[in-house]
Amino acid sequence: METPVSLDQFDIKILAHLQREGRCSNVDLADAIGLSESPCLARTKRLQESGVIRGYGAQVALDKLGPHVIVFCEVTLGSHRPRDLRKFETGAGIYPEIVECFHICGGYDYLLKIVASDVTHFQTLMERLLEDELGIAKFSSRIVLGQPLAQRSLPLKALLSAKPSWL
Repeated sequence: METPVSLDQFDIKILAHLQREGRCSNVDLADAIGLSESPCLARTKRLQESGVIRGYGAQVALDKLGPHVIVFCEVTLGSHRPRDLRKFETGAGIYPEIVECFHICGGYDYLLKIVASDVTHFQTLMERLLEDELGIAKFSSRIVLGQPLAQRSLPLKALLSAKPSWL
């Protein structure tokens, strides 16, 4: 795990505002967080250079693009040697349909979030992954029926405070 970057209240305000309004100008950002423009820009650049801010992007509404299916796929590997894990991760990274990949502990090794045009497209992708001989021993899939909470901002204050927000 990387060493955390030291953040103060203004840094947290910058991050929180940019999560909501990633396209805002520095002038608007500075005004929103109560800081003058020059220090606000310097802080934002520091957050970018330190890797806290990884980038900016559009949130695309998949339903506006046409039919699709989102599938969460639990993958168990036959071996847990580091080179076998890397082989799977590298192989899975080739496919753009795999939009997120989490290495986890528990009943399986990886949780994949896959976006495909339909179930047949998903099935073809899984067959390719198996044919690529990436060490998959078994997999189990969960097709998403709905998404009641989507693209929420990270709970910065809760993550950076001493006690959880629900206490």
